[in-house]
Amino acid sequence: MSEYLDHAWIAARIPHAGSMCLLDHVESWSEDGLLCVAVSHRDADNPLRAHGRLAAACGIEYAAQAMAVHGALIAQGTAARQGFLASVRGAQLHVARLDDVTDDLRAVVTRSGGDGSLMLYDFSLRAGDRTLIEGRATVFTTPA
Repeated sequence: MSEYLDHAWIAARIPHAGSMCLLDHVESWSEDGLLCVAVSHRDADNPLRAHGRLAAACGIEYAAQAMAVHGALIAQGTAARQGFLASVRGAQLHVARLDDVTDDLRAVVTRSGGDGSLMLYDFSLRAGDRTLIEGRATVFTTPA
């Protein structure tokens, strides 16, 4: 889709408020998935930082927020459903931390299955040509 969806649009549609809304904008999306860009990993005030660093495992939250954005996009015009990250499987962390990554982060999520209340996603977090983390996630949604 071609409409520019910025940080304000994202923050109005996912349950993450203030600095906890980690994504900057949606670069592209379809019924099957989306690509979001984030720059907050370089922010010294990132709420996921601990002991002065942002661990790579925090990238799962970036991917989960991208899944929430995807859910909001595919639900447009219908009653909102609340989603919960039910499980993460096969997560591979290819770096130790994210705060030292100079490129923008690209959260890529692809819906690989599911039904009305359960969605399965493959996800990755990338920077430039590198895959930083990847895995699969299950999202459970409440009835409308």
